[in-house]
Amino acid sequence: MRDSTKLSEPVPREVLRQVRRIELRTRGAVDSRFSGEYQSVFKGQGLEFVEVREYLPGDDVRTIDWNVSARTGVPHVKRYVEERELTVLLVVDLSASMRFGTVDRFKSELVAEVAAVLAMSATRNNDRVGLLLFADGIERFLPPRKGRRHALRIVRELLAFDPAGRGSGAPGALEYAMRVLRSRSVVFLFSDFRFGDGWTAFERALRTATRRHDVVAVRLADHREAVLPDMGLLRVSDPETGDVMLLDTGRREVREAYARAAAEDRVRARSLFRRLAVDEIELHTGERYAPALLGFFRRRETRPGR
Repeated sequence: MRDSTKLSEPVPREVLRQVRRIELRTRGAVDSRFSGEYQSVFKGQGLEFVEVREYLPGDDVRTIDWNVSARTGVPHVKRYVEERELTVLLVVDLSASMRFGTVDRFKSELVAEVAAVLAMSATRNNDRVGLLLFADGIERFLPPRKGRRHALRIVRELLAFDPAGRGSGAPGALEYAMRVLRSRSVVFLFSDFRFGDGWTAFERALRTATRRHDVVAVRLADHREAVLPDMGLLRVSDPETGDVMLLDTGRREVREAYARAAAEDRVRARSLFRRLAVDEIELHTGERYAPALLGFFRRRETRPGR
């Protein structure tokens, strides 16, 4: 893993311009919509003790501090306030399949903008936000901190970072997050969840993570990934393994087999998230992300037993 205390160097001017554009695009949305939705959904993680004071008529008798009351001869109660401060960790898949997009932008560019909204919303609510980038292994970790400058650094890293790996080591990323997060946190896992034969290891890691943290799966997709066009004989390569093969896309059975494989990944991901009670946000490169993100906040806010 590369040094997490320094920025990826050098940062091209175009990347800095992109960061500025994203900040300007997301600032209004955060101020007008997302910050309030974020605060209403992600409450504090418990109650923090403030003081002991004398009992007043109307106080809940369950808060009486019997030790202090016995010592002073006067009823006293404990006072608590909600512990508002949260830790949010953005765990982002930088595997080669994330550098794909046929409409408007790559999946990785869409991640940067959505991550900016979440980071800015956390900052506006005085929460800490961190970043964990992974491919085959852990590529970079920025410890959770507060402040606008830190949020912008997260966006900068997402746009500028060039990973050494090409594959997706999601199980290792979740295990690493478990080690560095000392208290219950909100973990947004960004990926296209194309794990091939790695689903068993991912399910094991995700199951462990959900016992300690609030995990939200953010699935990135492009509609063209699910359909193989009829273009005759094509030489194609797997972006993560580099394997090359010839496909006769003119054959209907080849196109149908490809569509089935793509659908199986989607079904497997949704089934797993449902079993583990993991919320999912699905984002597409050719669509606006705001409706999907707002829909997630509102579903979660009205969910029974939230």
